[in-house]
Amino acid sequence: MNVIECWMEHPVRKLDTTFTYWTDEPAQSGCRVRLTLRNRSVIGFIDSVQESDETPDELSKRLGYTVRKADAVLDEVPLITPELRDLALWMREKTVSTAIACFQAMLPAKVKPAAGRSEAVRERYVKVSEEETKLTPKQLEAFLYVRDHDEVKYSDLRSKYPGQAKALVDKGALIAYEKEKTAESTVHTASQQPHTLNPYQQKIMDEIEQSDDPVFLLRGVTGSGKTEIYFHLARHVLDEGRQVLLLVPEIALTPQMIQRVYDRFGEDLAVYHSGLNPQEKYEQYRKVRTRQAKIVVGTRSAVFLPFHDLGLIVMDEEHDSSYKQDSQPAYHCRDAAIWRGAYHHARVILGSATPSLESYARGIRGVYHLLKLDHRVNDTLPKVTLVNMKEAVQRGESYILSETLRGKMEEVLANGRQVILLLNRRGYHARLSCRACQEVITCPHCDLAMSWHRESRSMKCHTCGTEIRVPRICPKCGSDSGFTAYGYGTQKLEEEVQMRFPGRKVLRMDADTTARKNGHEEILKAFGRHEADILLGTQMIAKGLDYPDVTLVGVLNGDDGLARTDFRSCETTFDLLMQAAGRSGRAQDHGEVVFQVYHPDHYAVSCAAQQDYESFFVNEMHFRHAGMYPPYTYMIAVTFSGMDPSRTEAAAMEFKRALSGNFKVIGVLQLLRINDRSRCRILLKGKDPQEMRTAVRKVLDQGIDSKVSVKVDVDPMTLD
Repeated sequence: MNVIECWMEHPVRKLDTTFTYWTDEPAQSGCRVRLTLRNRSVIGFIDSVQESDETPDELSKRLGYTVRKADAVLDEVPLITPELRDLALWMREKTVSTAIACFQAMLPAKVKPAAGRSEAVRERYVKVSEEETKLTPKQLEAFLYVRDHDEVKYSDLRSKYPGQAKALVDKGALIAYEKEKTAESTVHTASQQPHTLNPYQQKIMDEIEQSDDPVFLLRGVTGSGKTEIYFHLARHVLDEGRQVLLLVPEIALTPQMIQRVYDRFGEDLAVYHSGLNPQEKYEQYRKVRTRQAKIVVGTRSAVFLPFHDLGLIVMDEEHDSSYKQDSQPAYHCRDAAIWRGAYHHARVILGSATPSLESYARGIRGVYHLLKLDHRVNDTLPKVTLVNMKEAVQRGESYILSETLRGKMEEVLANGRQVILLLNRRGYHARLSCRACQEVITCPHCDLAMSWHRESRSMKCHTCGTEIRVPRICPKCGSDSGFTAYGYGTQKLEEEVQMRFPGRKVLRMDADTTARKNGHEEILKAFGRHEADILLGTQMIAKGLDYPDVTLVGVLNGDDGLARTDFRSCETTFDLLMQAAGRSGRAQDHGEVVFQVYHPDHYAVSCAAQQDYESFFVNEMHFRHAGMYPPYTYMIAVTFSGMDPSRTEAAAMEFKRALSGNFKVIGVLQLLRINDRSRCRILLKGKDPQEMRTAVRKVLDQGIDSKVSVKVDVDPMTLD
């Protein structure tokens, strides 16, 4: 028999260890297994397998407890490779999570270790049998068709030979069988030749190829040709027969990257992001596992695909917060990419026009090999105009579109060029407040203001998704005097643009218009085909998009992020402004950018206007040092949530009292209620991250009130 050690699906942290079972089935490490735990059927992963000549009774007697038989081994081929098993256990320690949570984060839903999951779709195939049968001429034609193709989908055979397919199976001439549905091949002839690198790009390329360093940080201004460097490196790796992973932070960026990869390489490509349904994800996963795919383009979770021989990992827009997982395990994709790069002896390229402060500090210290690309391909940075909206509104101008921005839009559109407008707030009005008591309408389930949406004529919570009609009377004071609207979102901006520019086609891209499948791709392709003159949207249009006819970008409420209390608010504001500016003037025509802001003298705004990352880095590092924020210190945020506010706070207080070590503990801090759950947080700050992780895990292992949920976020991206 086989003695197997298993990690099992279970939410209790105390069960975050392996359990011993036995099986008489063939079993391998990394396969799923069905187990019975306290009369409940659960799914687990086999961690290790050991053959034994003992009987189950002898094994139980030796170990001192009853060893039960596993109900079933579910996989013939391991889903978790030895590499991914080691990565999961490394993530478990790095993120202070459970092992099973790390395994679940790695796999598509169709094969996650979870009870009640849906099975992968299977398809019916046919192949010829050895049985001799008498066939009609038409049946013989169908039989030979299958023989010539080795195997054929039964549905395809019925389509081509509708009267013969079933008869051939019934006669035994063809054998019908099922296997899991696979993704279509994407191999085709490359249609685009590599571009010749300019001297600046070639210098970067030579430096990478001549270095043995494993991780490179490429800071290149927007439009400097970073993607072309990625592609040249990828070509070399593919020629060596190795695999390439290209990571992008947003689904919105995948269509353009996918098309460029198709055109350039012609290799079989896998695409992996959250916009795919579970079956599509599983099919792409199988393309990588079976070595069918040579290149993968994907978002955060693509870093866990079962590669066999990675030669290059590119993480574009490495600064983006989308690379950090919100739920447990709260991993950062960059950490996993670097770990996998070391395992495969692959180069890891972190690219951005605005690297995160932590990454740039590592580049300066030599932890990463720092590369700088300071010249655009067209050698011209866009001209940036700052509009002080306080003064503009005082002059009687629109609080949405200033006269400066309107005038530049008219000029650009008259010349047949395109415009992008960025407003990082969706909906129509940001909030409604009672005219009598000034109380803002908040979500009934969250302590957050709701936004009014014109299309649905309703109030929506952008955090939990709750939607309500505008109340007839104020819930606070009972007044029926109505409500006053404040602020504006993308729907209001769209209405304003259509009114100011009649006859111009406008496309809006935000979470509302991209909710349907392939919504991102359809909008971007339409804009690329010049089916619209103006594209407006939220931050999803600020990054990575490359349209040669866009010569004007307007950023509205560009410094709105500075009002946030989070320690990264200046950095995220600077990043957004810089990235948005980079969408303008990427071809031969000069580009222009207009920042509409209320604090034009703030260093995050002025440095973005000057396209000066280095000055921003110096200013922001002074602020981080004064507050002892990363990269000068490490942090762990422990957030408690529960339906009972007093129990939640009591659990947090007890947790804090149990902590001990050479680090600072801040809190318990009360947070806004989300989804009817009260929340509070403890923040650990210190110089030794391992000491802090060990201290947190020690307290967690002692147990927490079962009515209170705990989330541990090592190196949190936000503290709002």
